[in-house]
Amino acid sequence: MCGIAGQLFHDPSRPVDPAVIRRMTDTLRHRGPDDEGVWSDGPVGLGSRRLAVIDLSPRGHMPMTNEDGSLRIVFNGEIYNFQELRDELQAKGHVFRSDSDTEAILHLYEEHGPDLLARLRGMFAFALWDAPRRTLFAARDRLGKKPLFYAHDERGFVFGSEPKALLQAPGARAEVDPLAIHHYLTYGYVPSPFSAFRGMQKLPPAHYLTVRDGRLDVRRYWSLRYGPKHTADEGALADELLHLLEESVRLRMISDVPLGALLSGGIDSSLIVALMRRQTSGPVRTFSIGFDQPAYDELAYARQVAERFETEHHELVVKPDAIAILPRLVWHYNEPYADSSALPSFHLCAMARQSVTVALGGDGGDELFAGYDRYLATALAARLDVLPPALRAGLARGVQALAPQGSPKSTIYRLGRFLDGLSLAPVPRYAGWLSVLDGPSKQALYSDDFAAQLASSDSLDLLADVYRRSDATDFVEATLDADLQMFLPDDLLVKMDIASMASSLEVRSPLLDHRVVEFAARLPRRMKLRGLVQKHILKRIMRGVLPEPILRRKKMGFGVPIDHWLRGELREMAYDVLLDRRALARGYFREGALRRLLDEHSSGQAFHHHRLWSLLMLELWHRMFIDQPCPLEVPASAGLGVAGSDARSVVAGGDSL
Repeated sequence: MCGIAGQLFHDPSRPVDPAVIRRMTDTLRHRGPDDEGVWSDGPVGLGSRRLAVIDLSPRGHMPMTNEDGSLRIVFNGEIYNFQELRDELQAKGHVFRSDSDTEAILHLYEEHGPDLLARLRGMFAFALWDAPRRTLFAARDRLGKKPLFYAHDERGFVFGSEPKALLQAPGARAEVDPLAIHHYLTYGYVPSPFSAFRGMQKLPPAHYLTVRDGRLDVRRYWSLRYGPKHTADEGALADELLHLLEESVRLRMISDVPLGALLSGGIDSSLIVALMRRQTSGPVRTFSIGFDQPAYDELAYARQVAERFETEHHELVVKPDAIAILPRLVWHYNEPYADSSALPSFHLCAMARQSVTVALGGDGGDELFAGYDRYLATALAARLDVLPPALRAGLARGVQALAPQGSPKSTIYRLGRFLDGLSLAPVPRYAGWLSVLDGPSKQALYSDDFAAQLASSDSLDLLADVYRRSDATDFVEATLDADLQMFLPDDLLVKMDIASMASSLEVRSPLLDHRVVEFAARLPRRMKLRGLVQKHILKRIMRGVLPEPILRRKKMGFGVPIDHWLRGELREMAYDVLLDRRALARGYFREGALRRLLDEHSSGQAFHHHRLWSLLMLELWHRMFIDQPCPLEVPASAGLGVAGSDARSVVAGGDSL
């Protein structure tokens, strides 16, 4: 696992400055504390910061070259089938000088060129310089577990694992892309291929790019297919799925450093722990985090799993001082990022890193097997679509009148959101359930000038395009596909990549092995969502293995009580930051509309916590990255206008961490 960066000038007579590459990789030190490397040759330069996991020897040093020096590579990720690939390549006469998975990519490229990507099983982002062809080749894994940002203009090409690395290149300017901000305010994250920085883009998952003779070419190399459906009986398919999951877990337990598991107490992470326990003679190390508010605490469920499989269990009860951690969040996430579960994820990964370097997690299970309640709502809405629109609208109005009386987790509040979308077509309805700010909310909030800039852009078109590309014939499955292509890579996987790399922890996701993903997509929908039962087939293969309460419990989600915080410890800061002259001078929002959101939430008239958190993170990002040069180190406050404090996180048992 690493942080990577590089630069290529189109003018072959213009040399890359190695000091620039080193400055770029210095911003990625947290991603790779074990080793650093810079290589340059005329107009091209590559750099790496390495977290050593496979082959801890200096032979795994990067940038790495092939036998004759014609290829150079920097690589971030893990290739889980590298030993199989290595055996095949050695049989063809390739000579290996290390035991690393990185070297396997070099030799695969010699054999197959860009087609090598079909052979890789893992998570990755890498860049390879092909000197004979004067071509830079870069790629990202199928599901988007590892990031790659780039910028390209008439002068050259620059790339890195994080935007802050690109901002170190000569001539780089941290300027805002208003369209990306517009999309962020809809989704709570900046969707691929956009970046919050003007002139910078993300390479989308399952894509590769080449740069040659000044031309950039970006291509997709893999697409998920939901048909044709498996036709075997459910028992046989359950057995095959279990076999695939066992193999995926086994491959991800290959490590030359200590390894454990992130355990939430939900079915996905519990399943991973159960399968890990089958493949080791010693105890599995597990790590769980909780809160002192019962509605957000899952520790009791995690303990049941830990006790069942006799793990070496670690718990952390966090009372986070959100104000103290905000500067770290803003710096590490690089772009505006509004998923508040980044807070507990940071704490969880920091705790795990004290004991292990690699951890397995349960990401992907909800999107593959219909675990979110919104998939159940999507199926139910399709049935209610037969009702007259006027009747559906009347139901929505009646329930919405009661909705403010409930908390965001209450049934009445959730029912109000569900009914509110019934008058819409399926795609706009689902978009409304996902949106932080919908179209009317943006119209009320945006200034006239900002609205005029974006008048021709509808953020929901991005989601609609994903639906159109899907081959799923069932709308619920098309929705799973849409989340796998947008929400998973641009929100959830970003959250875990950043949170884990901030503590130099590698997190692996067995459920996102592409063979598991492809198999799950072709399962009939009834094996994922059967009536009101979500993740039906996962529960079938784990019945008798996991404790029954784990199989029966409703999904809680890895959230934090920001609704309470914005009426309590964060209330004053939210007013101060969002109504500050600096914030208002950006020209995005109407002051009166901002104040109305703050006042209504503070008084309990409405729940605007997701909107306010999104706006708060947007303004703090501006202060960190736009108003000043990007700091090279994690800042204490970096002039954010956020006071620091001596935050303490209380560990179960009374010790401090």
